[in-house]
Amino acid sequence: MIATLAHLPWYWPVLGGLCIGTAAGMLLLFNGRILGVSGMTAASLGWADGHDRTATRLFLVASMAGAGLTYLMLHRPAVEPTANMAVLIVGGLLVGYGTRLGSGCTSGHGVCGLARLSPRSIAATGVFMCSAAITVYVVRHILGYAS
Repeated sequence: MIATLAHLPWYWPVLGGLCIGTAAGMLLLFNGRILGVSGMTAASLGWADGHDRTATRLFLVASMAGAGLTYLMLHRPAVEPTANMAVLIVGGLLVGYGTRLGSGCTSGHGVCGLARLSPRSIAATGVFMCSAAITVYVVRHILGYAS
């Protein structure tokens, strides 16, 4: 997968960043809300108060449709998970627990919070990045799972 992503034209990541920034800006401008996928997922499931469940569900469906459309436009790059399904499920559950514990995920804290210079988001993003670096080190160099 890394070799395939390395050969993507430069405009795909730029277009992705523009789409994320535009969506975050429009949500803040028109609804006064911070864009965070974990918060929207929680709201769509009824786990968070003060959100329009229909709007959050539409946003999530549109996001997945956009990702699927992009996947098709890129001629289906090879995606080969290097972990087994149990590890992927446990990892996903830990990420979900961590986003609830940290009151947000990388999109909320890393994209929107940093852009607003929120001290809480700066701290959260620093913790995310340090945790990711430690996890990669442990998985690759201590547990021996190299890609």
